[in-house]
Amino acid sequence: MKKNMGNTDKGIRISIALSIALLSYFNVINGTLEIILLVLAVVLLATSLLNFCPLYTLFGINTCKLKK
Repeated sequence: MKKNMGNTDKGIRISIALSIALLSYFNVINGTLEIILLVLAVVLLATSLLNFCPLYTLFGINTCKLKK
């Protein structure tokens, strides 16, 4: 897996995942919506930790800055 995610993208994904986790923890969201959003949060967190997004590969997107 080649890195295709930059630092800004990773930060945004981690922030969204933490926001969803906090909403769930404080019972702002519940039920089916909570489960769906928590799954999304896990996916966002996993892709940011791996520096790789499979959808970016499909669409040819690369936000990772290349070193010259």
